[in-house]
Amino acid sequence: MADTALIALLLGILEGLTEFIPVSSTGHLLLAGHFLGFEAAGKTFEVVIQLGAIFALLFVYAGRLWEVFRNAPHDPGARRFIASVLLAFLPAAVLGVILHDLIKNVFFETPLLIASMLVIGGVILIFFERIAPEPTVDDAEALPLRKAFAVGLCQCLAMVPGVSRSGATIVGALMLGVSKRAAAEFSFFLSMPTMAGAVAYDIYATRNELDLSAWGEIAIGFVAAFVVALLVVRWLLGFVSRHGYALFGYWRILVGGAALIALLIQG
Repeated sequence: MADTALIALLLGILEGLTEFIPVSSTGHLLLAGHFLGFEAAGKTFEVVIQLGAIFALLFVYAGRLWEVFRNAPHDPGARRFIASVLLAFLPAAVLGVILHDLIKNVFFETPLLIASMLVIGGVILIFFERIAPEPTVDDAEALPLRKAFAVGLCQCLAMVPGVSRSGATIVGALMLGVSKRAAAEFSFFLSMPTMAGAVAYDIYATRNELDLSAWGEIAIGFVAAFVVALLVVRWLLGFVSRHGYALFGYWRILVGGAALIALLIQG
């Protein structure tokens, strides 16, 4: 019990640390679970602790979201912002439903694929940040609809675990002329319907396999993910404005490379 609770705490911290930075929280969780020998029936644990990260983001942006929705009836800018997030969310919503079984039963069960995607994604993140055009959009709430939809298409790449949802959307936004800070913030806003929808559909699709008997470990992971994600969200925008995303690219390469070596040794 003590060992399981400790693993739950570590995985909750890992979820909170990695959910909103471009390193693939899913990839980190799946690889950590694989090497620690931790697996919840129906992936219940992994699904529920993501809610902790979602609630952290909603907590940070509650005031701003309330203002947007309150102003929407008489503010075209607020309506356009809501439309841009929903439009960006649409491609992943459709493909996620169509490919759900493939993603959960094949991609999620292939550690070698996950580790490889971490390395490849790290190289891509470093490279594309360097060649990104000068930003023409510096406000996440003013993203043109066509650019928002293109970012949404990029997000679909993250259905392969290890790619990173935030990484795919941030790289796409940077290449479309969005500033580093605005790219991260739009990724935050887009993550709200995307993650909420993914969790809700996952719970529905695996409702017969869900196992809530280990509620203690689930609660530990949920609270840890919430607290740590709260700190990360508050810190991230300032960091990327000053230092960019290269550090996360190098981290991906380091973790993915180490996982590949361990998997090869493991046989």
